[in-house]
Amino acid sequence: MVAVVDCPTCGKKVEWTEANKYRPFCSERCKQVDLGAWAEQKYVIPGARPGEEPGQDPSDE
Repeated sequence: MVAVVDCPTCGKKVEWTEANKYRPFCSERCKQVDLGAWAEQKYVIPGARPGEEPGQDPSDE
């Protein structure tokens, strides 16, 4: 059975197979759109700011 996932960019159904070199994306275009969003910092991964202790409340300073 082949897994089918939604393209993270456009939502189109995509088969998760070795033949799809863009997986999980449906195309090169969708892959590039996603890369551009990361480059423009539209996506962020939460974390401590440089020089800040993990779990430290910035309002305590």
